[in-house]
Amino acid sequence: MIFPRKKTNEFVSPWWEVPTSKKSSRGFTVLIALLAGSVGGVLGVNSSGGDLFQSANIVASTSTIERAPDSVAGIAARVLPSVVSITTRTRNGSGTGSGFVIDSSGYILTNNHVIASVAEAGGTLRVRLSNGDVYDANVVGRDASYDLAVLKITGSNFPALQFGDSDKVAVGDAVIAIGSPLGLSGTVTLGIISAKDRPVTAGESAEENSFINALQTDAAINPGNSGGPLVDSTGAVIGVNSAIASLGTTSQAGSIGLGFAIPINQARTTADQLIKTGKATYPVLGVSLDMSFTGLGALIAKSKSGLLTGGPAQLAGLKSGDIIISFEGREITTAEELIVAVRARKVGDKITLAYIRGGKEFSATLTLIAAAS
Repeated sequence: MIFPRKKTNEFVSPWWEVPTSKKSSRGFTVLIALLAGSVGGVLGVNSSGGDLFQSANIVASTSTIERAPDSVAGIAARVLPSVVSITTRTRNGSGTGSGFVIDSSGYILTNNHVIASVAEAGGTLRVRLSNGDVYDANVVGRDASYDLAVLKITGSNFPALQFGDSDKVAVGDAVIAIGSPLGLSGTVTLGIISAKDRPVTAGESAEENSFINALQTDAAINPGNSGGPLVDSTGAVIGVNSAIASLGTTSQAGSIGLGFAIPINQARTTADQLIKTGKATYPVLGVSLDMSFTGLGALIAKSKSGLLTGGPAQLAGLKSGDIIISFEGREITTAEELIVAVRARKVGDKITLAYIRGGKEFSATLTLIAAAS
């Protein structure tokens, strides 16, 4: 389980690029030269007594490797043209991340944290395609609550990825993560879906925390993979790679086999909203939660702001001080779990929850509404 950012920022974090230095290959070259010299010396001794190699007949192989369309290589060949590298530059520094084309007219989906610095402080935002072409990009819209953003580049006939159905993903399904870890664009890694519905909290600040009902994968994803696609065995995108877990060190960590992706069904809904209006919304219960509560469940704040007047929870009979313990049959042990569960639904969904009041358990049915803009 992933805890709130203030408790877990040290081990769940979004990422962007940190340039790496190029290592010299001199040592490797010298080693090859020495080995070749040694072999030559041995051959010289062995061949000194006669014409050992005069009758040699070296046969060249004409065989080819056939890669099935559903092989990892076949899938990568289809998907890579749709994956892009994103570079940001502001007066405070630069960074990179990943993204992918979702519409042939030039719309690109990525993480909000990849482009937030440019959106907030100004600067340059560029997109590099797999063929090397570079475009200036504009931010169409972004939403910190889901950590998603849509960019637009000018042009047409860009290769767009096919959307999959993240609701149908099963634990154990094979997946491929593609992106630009550490600036190495077009990197492909293989893994499986390790778990579903992982409550993940990540963000750069308390005001821009994102709450993700994530897909967990062991496919290697590292700083720079943010915003890149997680695709299934057909090449359809099922998630947006967004966060990794680390071991709690202060230095930026790499993959330890615990990566998290935003399910594409949620990402697609948000992307559609951003393209149409430049903004996105999310569903709410109409309650304020006590984020410092340490007991089991999600405690509705014991204050006047605990319940939205006329909101779904109040109309369903909930009160300040109630402790919500389940949501649509899903056990709730923390406030973050409840927030993630709610945001995984849609505005207008009718849901059932259970709560504790005065030591007794009650249930209520209510309809989710859109958060105030």
